Amino acid sequence: MALTKVSFGAAGIPGYEIGDKSLPAVILIQEWWGVTEIIKYQAEQLSKQGFRCLIPDLYKGKIGVDAEEASHLMNNLDFKNAVDELKQAVDYLQATGSPKVGATGFCMGGALAFCAAQHAGVAAAAPFYGTPNPAICQVEKITVPVEAHFGLLDAVQGFSDPATAKAHEEKMKAAGVPATFFFYDTAGHGFMNALVPDGPEALKKHGYPVPGDEELKTAFDRLVALFKKHLA
Repeated sequence: MALTKVSFGAAGIPGYEIGDKSLPAVILIQEWWGVTEIIKYQAEQLSKQGFRCLIPDLYKGKIGVDAEEASHLMNNLDFKNAVDELKQAVDYLQATGSPKVGATGFCMGGALAFCAAQHAGVAAAAPFYGTPNPAICQVEKITVPVEAHFGLLDAVQGFSDPATAKAHEEKMKAAGVPATFFFYDTAGHGFMNALVPDGPEALKKHGYPVPGDEELKTAFDRLVALFKKHLA
């Protein structure tokens, strides 16, 4: 089965979908680059594990071809509206047949996966290497299971570096949130991109370390296990 273009919600939000409509669903949230071929490939891989996947196109078709443009697109994104679009994505998936919905995302999408856990009605969330703006998401108020994934070699200060991730972990644990944080020794920012055939080269191009195969497999297996446990 291949990804198909869809639109959902009152405003006809664009996106890409794959998988039988009766399956448990996962919203896969883009990096700051936009809905790239890498993101589409990740959705395809997740769908092979027995999930229906939806990628909401938060940039409405725009893609950042370089870091400057990606930064511009992300900085111009209305994050409160993006969270509302994630809520509409959950409503759409449930209304069309999926019993439960989870959320995962990478970089900017990781931050938004935390937001989805608080505000969008997902049953579980798996954020990767991104933390949310506390004005939009208060991680200590999340009540659904969260498994967050960060690389110990991540140098994106204040967003996904280990110290920032661990501060979020401590805040959530102190509040009794059912959250588990995983840290990967060989991984830096964007490490899940290495799952994609062209991913390791893309990581090198941006100066990010390429993670070890074993840690990459472990992260993916944990992602699948979380959703099989809480969405099935």
